Amino acid sequence: MAKFHSLEVASVHHETPEAIVVGFRIPDALRSEFQFIHGQYVTLKLTVNGEELRRSYSICSSPLDIHEIRIAVKRVQDGRASTELVEKLKQGMTLEVMTPMGNFTTALDPTKERHFVAFAAGSGITPILSILKTVLRSEPKSRFTLFYGNTDRDRIIFRKKLDELKTQYTDRLAVHHILSQGKDEDALFNGRITTEKAKQLLGRFVADALHKEFFICGPEQMMVNVSEALESMGVDKKQLHIELFTSPVTSGAKKPPVAVGEGAFKGTAKVKVILDGRETEITVNANGDAVLDVALDAGLDVPFACKGAVCCTCKARVVEGQVEMAMNYALTDEEVADGYVLTCQTHPRSANVTIDYDQH
Repeated sequence: MAKFHSLEVASVHHETPEAIVVGFRIPDALRSEFQFIHGQYVTLKLTVNGEELRRSYSICSSPLDIHEIRIAVKRVQDGRASTELVEKLKQGMTLEVMTPMGNFTTALDPTKERHFVAFAAGSGITPILSILKTVLRSEPKSRFTLFYGNTDRDRIIFRKKLDELKTQYTDRLAVHHILSQGKDEDALFNGRITTEKAKQLLGRFVADALHKEFFICGPEQMMVNVSEALESMGVDKKQLHIELFTSPVTSGAKKPPVAVGEGAFKGTAKVKVILDGRETEITVNANGDAVLDVALDAGLDVPFACKGAVCCTCKARVVEGQVEMAMNYALTDEEVADGYVLTCQTHPRSANVTIDYDQH
């Protein structure tokens, strides 16, 4: 199960006026704990004005570079954690960092020849950069195309690094910037990434016959637009990988996987929680708080971060009983079918339920 560890901040680099890149030094004793897969994230725990905050940030470094884990933090409006980090974090300080997690990835094979295609906007570039660097080094026959949306050139996170990678991998990496306040002669590169614009970009730059893997990370509306474009073009759902970095606000995201029918259980359930090899029974009202909140109120140190069904930090497996998730934007269909749930969204639908966090 994922755990927090105190890590020293090895470096803090201001990538843009609103974004920093933070490097953490990983002690030898924790190196195995912090092994990660391209596209994953870590959760930070910090205290701001006496309140504990937890926030998840994607890893921008490649797992092939083992000495340091780097994340990007972009200040968001009214963001207490991001403002605290961007304004006050210094080299040599320590932060509580949870071990890496996340499903925004795909297995790589040096014998394959594929075309990876990514759509990112703003700080959504962070996990894409990790994926991009790892793909180019691990699959020498494959190529990568990135469509990257920002307001203007000054707000492009990792612009210099992307330029360096384009020079290094001239024949295998293509990067196309789409600026909402852009003034390019080609209108295709100006404005936001709409469904129609995504279709045009794909039609012009991704027309080869190679097998493709698609990655989308950014605001929900961009994710919906690109997903609709790919769906209209007949792209298999298994080729599509999506990562939201904020809690969804529209109806276009992934629907709950379980519907409750007439006569569903509505009483009080005995929920057995398995955590670090220990079993604790809690009482959960079917129409009350989610299992995660009840467990926290009972003093259990269960893992969590966003509480918005976006990350999978609170993931656990249901080994007995029936439950329902109110929302799910993080687990795959296969994981749901295998009994995994986001406990921040989970409510009992039978009198007895057993949830195992150790089977993360």
